Amino acid sequence: MVLLVTLGLAAVVVALLGLLVALRRARARSPHDAKHRAPGPKPWPLLGSLHLMGRYEVPFEAFTALAKVYGDIYSITLGTTTCVVVNNFQLIKEVLITKGSHFGGRPDFIRFHKLFGGDRNNSLALCDWSDLQKTRRSIARMYCSPRFASVHYDNLDQVGCAEVVEFLSELSSLTAGSRELAVKPLIQAACFNMFTQYMCSTRFSYDDPASQSVIRTFDEIFWEINQGYAVDFLPWLLPAYRAHMRQISGWAHLVRQFILRHIIDEHRRTMDASTEPRDFTDALLIHLQDDPHLNWEHIIFELEDFLGGHSAIGNLIMLALAAVVRHPEVGARIQKEVDVATGGSRNVSLFDKPAMPYTEATILETLRTASSPIVPHVATQDTSIAGYAVDKGTMVFLNNYELNSSEKCWEAPFEFRPERFVVDGKVNKPEYFIPFSTGKRTCIGQRLVQGFAFIMLASILQNYDVSCSDPASIRTYPACVAVPADTFSLSFTPRHCVIVQSV
Repeated sequence: MVLLVTLGLAAVVVALLGLLVALRRARARSPHDAKHRAPGPKPWPLLGSLHLMGRYEVPFEAFTALAKVYGDIYSITLGTTTCVVVNNFQLIKEVLITKGSHFGGRPDFIRFHKLFGGDRNNSLALCDWSDLQKTRRSIARMYCSPRFASVHYDNLDQVGCAEVVEFLSELSSLTAGSRELAVKPLIQAACFNMFTQYMCSTRFSYDDPASQSVIRTFDEIFWEINQGYAVDFLPWLLPAYRAHMRQISGWAHLVRQFILRHIIDEHRRTMDASTEPRDFTDALLIHLQDDPHLNWEHIIFELEDFLGGHSAIGNLIMLALAAVVRHPEVGARIQKEVDVATGGSRNVSLFDKPAMPYTEATILETLRTASSPIVPHVATQDTSIAGYAVDKGTMVFLNNYELNSSEKCWEAPFEFRPERFVVDGKVNKPEYFIPFSTGKRTCIGQRLVQGFAFIMLASILQNYDVSCSDPASIRTYPACVAVPADTFSLSFTPRHCVIVQSV
């Protein structure tokens, strides 16, 4: 009996040992074992690898440099945040498309919360993915992604062309007798009116103090969104950023009060919910009445999000004009194209776009060389990229800078060549060119951006030669589609074929 018990205990011990070995082997095979994580630099205490970012003008240059050491996917710790950086299109597609549902979160930066009433989920761009956000995007899609030849596309053209007439008239008066002009505020004001007219049936005078203030504030916010700060990854630095955070909160409050006072209140007073909505603002307010899952903040922040899109266009136009000054042959080709398309007898319109592929390509090349970073994603579950383990909560950087500046994708990537996007007289965008991201979180307003930007750039060059007394003074920033609110000035010399008639 003792022998049997001893043998039995021995069998149990052997079985337990076997189980432990099996568990160890299973853990070793688990995609979330450290051995299966992407390689990367060893972090310092507290700082992680933030010190490596400080060697470069922008973090995305650092990401590209580190990719040469660790490969197209690597792990990096920024402060106390575990991150993964992906640097080629196949991996970016895996994150955004193949496993898009795994990476629907956004960074929990304190700044993002400050900008949106204390909760970044009020923002469409900076929120975590949810059914609510799907609903909000569906409301916006008809207006913010208008199809060609639709009623909304026609309205987009009419609004853009009408505002350009006002813009050119104001530009003519400001440049009379003046050598150079700090033109960015005027461009931003014109873009703002395009958005408020299209989305809110409302226009503001260029000399209106309230609109001037909110336009400037939107521009400051756009620059802010495109920057990175140590406090994003080291929250314990918050006391040193209190003044900055108060400023951000103040900007957000000013924007919100302006929209409520000058847009929402008037629409609520005059709206008839029994008829077709007059514009996007009406559509939002009607959905607020009909959908119990929507509340007042969802609506006001959605409108704020889209109205803020005008800043992206104004900054994009400034970058395109900077490129024209640096490369006069680009401006000359656009002018030749617009003269042929319009016959020199009328203003350019959105419907000239198919006949002006080089102009559209110039906007695309501006986006490529700016390499505007895609907002980081956050893993919402334990998952993997390229077989490497990615834990829930990991921040994922999609290195659009590498995608847009790699010799693997582009010939002479650091040269400004709009013609690279023109094939057989038509615009051709490679699959790996994704300035507005891709997948379910692609920028829903990209058609507005491209449409209004086309009208603005083509109209300016149709009427003016653009130059600068010191082109070297024009400063733009790598991996950034923004320039500061107070930036370079430009000269505008009227062309002989000026067309500034009413449309």
